[in-house]
Amino acid sequence: MGIKKYKAYTPGRRTMTTSTFEEITKKEPEKSLVETLKKTAGRNNLGRVTMRHRGGGCKRLYRIIDFKRDKMAVPGKVASIEYDPNRSARIALIHYVDGEKRYILAPVGLGVGDTITAGPDSDIRPGNAMKLKDIPVGTFIHNIELEPGRGGVMVRSAGTSAQLMAKEGKKAFIRLPSGELRLALLECMATIGQIGNEDHENLTYGKAGKTRWLGRRPHVRGMVMNPVDHPLGGGEGRSKSNKHPVSPWGTPAKGYRTRKRKPSDIFIVRRRFEK
Repeated sequence: MGIKKYKAYTPGRRTMTTSTFEEITKKEPEKSLVETLKKTAGRNNLGRVTMRHRGGGCKRLYRIIDFKRDKMAVPGKVASIEYDPNRSARIALIHYVDGEKRYILAPVGLGVGDTITAGPDSDIRPGNAMKLKDIPVGTFIHNIELEPGRGGVMVRSAGTSAQLMAKEGKKAFIRLPSGELRLALLECMATIGQIGNEDHENLTYGKAGKTRWLGRRPHVRGMVMNPVDHPLGGGEGRSKSNKHPVSPWGTPAKGYRTRKRKPSDIFIVRRRFEK
């Protein structure tokens, strides 16, 4: 996994970097594990914009990923490492001995020909999945469940990993990549290892057009709008008018907590912003 740089034959190419894709072993996805992905362009069922700066982008097929890892005690062989346009991580195609095929998130150290399993008797090796109660303290993990049987919802981005810090009673202490310390039930599943494609965070787009390929439309500052469009708009020249930064609807944009309380908040031991 390396980073490819270009000759500066255009301004856009001067700073653009892309992945070398040297770990990819297959170009076309498995037909039985893809489905069409409908675009919404940030609109709801009435056609009204509910999320700004969305639209366009390249056509994609959605790869069905096995986040639950519920195929217990059935060994599978890695057939290929593939690119997934819907996520930053690479995915691995697994051929199980019973004939079934599934995609999983590809961790660091997993290659074509390797064997993976899920269940309490699995080895502590990248790609194997088991419940938190069966994982030794100090192990780096990813694709962690919040509720048993729901499927992994935490730590799924490229290059990320969490660490199992301790076990107490029916719960485990997990340190997330953000620094947050969170509890999870010992019956929750997790996968061993760090997710691959670590260089993803070092890539640069180089030009505005590349963000359009990803389906992101331009973001316009409120200060350059008219007063009718934004609280910070208007004025002669560049003028903030001694106003605090806010959204177009007046919600403070800095230092104001907007997160709604979730049932899982009771499992947060230390938040990521606490000193």
